[in-house]
Amino acid sequence: METTIQVLAAFLFALGLLTVMVRRNTIIILMGIEMMLNAANLSLVGFAQYLSQVDGQIQVFFTITIAAAESAIGLSILVNLYRHFNSIKTENAATLKG
Repeated sequence: METTIQVLAAFLFALGLLTVMVRRNTIIILMGIEMMLNAANLSLVGFAQYLSQVDGQIQVFFTITIAAAESAIGLSILVNLYRHFNSIKTENAATLKG
């Protein structure tokens, strides 16, 4: 059972990494990053269950908190990018200076 959880976590992480590397839409890239964080959370919970510890679940709580802050910051940057360029493509973000 633990191997299944780790394989699923690795698959989700690889899928999120592929999404970040291939896609150009900023919202889709943020979704890929969230998928990678959730895969790491799944792996932590799987190891915590295997070792009969609660440390992994506590770390997942902190990781979810950090992911929420990352999403809020990413979406605020995305809103400002859309206001400036009327587009959410990542190529536009590369032209920003400041």
